[in-house]
Amino acid sequence: MAVEHCVVLVCALLSLLSLSHGCPKECVCNSNTKVVDCRGRGLYDIPRRLHPDTQELYLQDNRIRGLGSMAFREIPLVRILDLSNNSITSVSPTALLGLRTLQRLSLANNNLRELDKRLLGPIRSLSHLDLSHNSLWGFPGAMGDSLRNLSHLGLAHNRLTRVDRSLLEALTRLDSLTLRGNPWRCDCQLIGLKLWLETYVFKGGVMDEVICSQPEEMRERDLQKVPYQLFHACMTTSYHYLFANIHHLESERLLRGHTHGNHAHPSSHALHIPMAMGEGFGGGGGGGGGGGSVPECEPKQRHRPVNLRHAIATVIITGVVCGIVCLMMLAAAVYGCAYAAIMAKYQRELKKNEELAAAQRADHATADEKEPLENAIA
Repeated sequence: MAVEHCVVLVCALLSLLSLSHGCPKECVCNSNTKVVDCRGRGLYDIPRRLHPDTQELYLQDNRIRGLGSMAFREIPLVRILDLSNNSITSVSPTALLGLRTLQRLSLANNNLRELDKRLLGPIRSLSHLDLSHNSLWGFPGAMGDSLRNLSHLGLAHNRLTRVDRSLLEALTRLDSLTLRGNPWRCDCQLIGLKLWLETYVFKGGVMDEVICSQPEEMRERDLQKVPYQLFHACMTTSYHYLFANIHHLESERLLRGHTHGNHAHPSSHALHIPMAMGEGFGGGGGGGGGGGSVPECEPKQRHRPVNLRHAIATVIITGVVCGIVCLMMLAAAVYGCAYAAIMAKYQRELKKNEELAAAQRADHATADEKEPLENAIA
């Protein structure tokens, strides 16, 4: 009798376990293919009681507004996750935590404005990422490590004005890329993207187009077809930026020396810092003589030494090249002078030899005239 009770209890527990990880009533599940289809069911949240062996989850055409922390912890083996055409405005940095086998992720046609750089941190198998038709104004460059196996990236129809070239260079396996429909600002900051796109297409990559929206003279032009001559102002800007950085660093060095020598006038130091920022960046960093503060200037100061080293390296390389050219010109001048001296000496020797030959011929002629006269007298 006790054995029968134990069997009944075990069966009840198994049935409860199967119910706890069955198929949500809002969805259609296929236990053979391990696919869960919840499309167009008017869902406001991720359905619960999903089977842990689920490999494909389709949630498009619903009303989901956000993804909380570890939203898919019940299905750690999922490979395909489609959340397109919802109303998602926020995604927790840990929303995808635990999905180490995720291969395809679609968040297209939502209302996303930004993505946290930690969102894809633990995922290394992602091959397809679609973020098109959102309101993204930026794409974190720190995501590059998580996207090294990516073959398709969709960023079309967002609010991107530029993309970090270092991020794109990390996508060594990328086959297709969509970028159209963004308000690209085709200024000096976008030359890196232009160079990368040309290399990418040359290697066989597939992409649509990058149509410029700003500045006005570049409007409606394809970035790949814009000649490099139109970016000639970038070189002048880089030199102005170099000299501005040098001036700022010199002012900062003098300010630090003055600070170490005299700590009695902190207010005067606070006034000098924004002035240096204003002079170095044309007044755009500090907003005037005393309207800025040290914490507001710190983010810009972090990037200046790197740009300064790059600019100084460029100037040094240019100087070395100019020096080599000058040495070559000097060598050519020395060679020309030596050649001219040798030719002048040769001409003098030739003329001297001709004069000696003429004198010898004259002597022979005189001797020939005297010989018949002597014979006649004899």
